[in-house]
Amino acid sequence: MHLTSDDKKAIFEKHGKVATNTGSPESQIALFTSRINHISGHLKTNKKDKSAELSLIKMVGKRRSLLDYLTHKDIFRYRAIIKELELRK
Repeated sequence: MHLTSDDKKAIFEKHGKVATNTGSPESQIALFTSRINHISGHLKTNKKDKSAELSLIKMVGKRRSLLDYLTHKDIFRYRAIIKELELRK
């Protein structure tokens, strides 16, 4: 895994408001987004890495389900995380 524990703590502090708040949907979405960006960069140079491609598809699905949950739970938090992470153009 390319993320160190310090990187994860920084992500959780920024999006979960506290370094120990690892379960909030916003912090999980931010963590998945950073991992997705890393694997996407890896796949640009290694096009035949099928296991990385499969893990990318799974992570995108997990992030999508968290975003759907957040949409139904609180639309304002959903819009804030979308804007913060620049997931939509």
